[in-house]
Amino acid sequence: MKETILVLDFGGQYKELIARTVRALSVYSEIKPGDTSSEEIRRLAPIGIILTGGPDSVYLPDSPKCAPELFSLGIPVLGICYGMQLMCHVLGGKVQTHTKGEYGCVPVYSCKGGEAFLALMSHRDCVTEPPDGFEVTMRTKTAIAAFEKVQSKLYGVQFHPESAHTERGSEIIRRFLYGVCNAQGGYKMDNYIDEQVRLIRRKVGGGRVLLGLSGGVDSSVCAALLSKAVPGRLVCIFVDHGFMRAGEGDEIERVFKRQKLRLIRVNAAERFLEKLKGVTEPEAKRKLIGEEFIRVFEEESAKLGKVDFLAQGTIYPDIVESGNGNCAVIKSHHNVGGLPESLGFKGIVEPLSGLFKDEVRVIGRKLGLPLKLVNRQPFPGPGLAVRVMGEVTADKLRVLRQADAIMRAELDKLRPDRRPAQYFAVLTDTRTVGVKGDDRTYEPVIALRAVNTGDFMTCEYSALPHKVLARISYRITSEISTVSRVVYDVTSKPPGTVEWE
Repeated sequence: MKETILVLDFGGQYKELIARTVRALSVYSEIKPGDTSSEEIRRLAPIGIILTGGPDSVYLPDSPKCAPELFSLGIPVLGICYGMQLMCHVLGGKVQTHTKGEYGCVPVYSCKGGEAFLALMSHRDCVTEPPDGFEVTMRTKTAIAAFEKVQSKLYGVQFHPESAHTERGSEIIRRFLYGVCNAQGGYKMDNYIDEQVRLIRRKVGGGRVLLGLSGGVDSSVCAALLSKAVPGRLVCIFVDHGFMRAGEGDEIERVFKRQKLRLIRVNAAERFLEKLKGVTEPEAKRKLIGEEFIRVFEEESAKLGKVDFLAQGTIYPDIVESGNGNCAVIKSHHNVGGLPESLGFKGIVEPLSGLFKDEVRVIGRKLGLPLKLVNRQPFPGPGLAVRVMGEVTADKLRVLRQADAIMRAELDKLRPDRRPAQYFAVLTDTRTVGVKGDDRTYEPVIALRAVNTGDFMTCEYSALPHKVLARISYRITSEISTVSRVVYDVTSKPPGTVEWE
C-alpha cells in the first residue's frame, strides 16, 4: 500500500477496469471522485494519477472538472479519453466535437514511425490543439490519439489502454507505472490475510461478530477470514429471502454446516415478498431488500444476546457501483451505504471492501475453501428478485427458478473450457402471443444471458452453439406450461450490464 495510483473518476464506464489493470501490474490503485481536492490528493500521496473517461464535453460549464492545480503538483498524470481532453482544456488547449467521432477498434499510428496498432475508441469530442509544450505522439487517420509533456510527466491518450480490445494496452499502462511513476511493484496478495486478521482483531477486540452469509464467493471468503481472526466469536446467519435459485438454500446449509462456525438459517421468503409487493423499479427493489436484510439481522442478533459487530462481504466494485463520492450510481448494492441509525451494532467489519472479485477468489484459495465454492459464478445479493422484471411474485419466481435450472443444467454439460463465465435466465415483463396445443397463450418471455469475461467489469456475450440454445429453449417451453417464447441476449458490457437490473 506504500505505492498508490489514484484513479480519478469522471463517470467513465471503465474506471474499475483501469484500477484492476493497475493492480494486476503489482501496483495498488484506488478510485476517487474526479473533483477530489488537491489537499486530499497530497494527503493520499499517490505516485501517479490516472484520469478516467466520461460521457461529458469538457468545454461545457457543468461538465465534471478536476482541481485546477492537479497538473502542477509534480505527480505524474495519465489522462484517458475524457481525462486527456480535460488535461488539454484546463491547460489551455482546444477540444472540439469531432465530425464523426470514433467508436470501436481504430488503427493508431505513432508519429515516430513503427507499426500501427488497434485501439478501442469511444468518443465524439477530440483534442484539436494541444496545450503549449505538449508534443503529439500518436494519431488516427482523423484525430490526435496521444500527446505528452515529458518534463512535466503529463500524458494523454484518446483511446482506452485498459481494455483488452486495445493491442498492447496493458504495456502502455505498465510504461506509465514503471517508466514514469517509478513504481517498484510490491502489491501482492501474499500478506493480505495476515494484515486483515490483525486489523479485525484490533477492531473487534473481545466482541462477537454477526455475518450475513449468502453462500456466494464474497460472503464465504469473508466468513473464512473472520473465523480465522476471531474463532468462536463468529455467528453466520443465512437469510433465505426466497430469491435463491432451485435447491440453493439447502445446498448452502449443507456446505456450511460442515465448517467450523455457527450457522443459523432464517426462512423469510414470505416477509420479503410482502415487502416487494407492487414494487417494479430496480433500485427500489435493491434498497428495500437491503433494508429488510438489516431488520432481520437486528432481530436475529437480539435473540443471540450481545453481538457487537455486523460483518459484510462487501467488495470494492460494490462500493464503486453504488456511488463513490460524486461518482455515478450504476446500481445500489444492499451491503453498501453505511449503517442505519437504528442498527444496534457498534460498527461494521468489511475485510474485503478493498478487493476486486478475482482478488477475493485468490484469498479464498489461500484460506483453503473448496474450489467449487471459490470459483462460483457471481449471484446478486437480491437474488432472483432482480432477474424478475417488474413486480416479484411467488408464481414468477417459480417459473424463473425452473427456467434458470434448465439453462444451468444444459450449460453445465459443456466442457469447462467452453462454458461461459456466467449464465442465467431472466423473466421479462414483455408478454407475447404463443400457441400450445390448440390454445392461444399470452405470457412473459424468458431471456437467456451468457457472457464471457475475466473481470466481470466488462464482458462479451457468449456465442453459444445454436444447438445448445435450441435444446434449452425446447426444454423451457416444453417443461414450463406458461412459457411459449425464449430469446437470447447478445448485448456486451458496455453498453449493457451483466445483470438486467
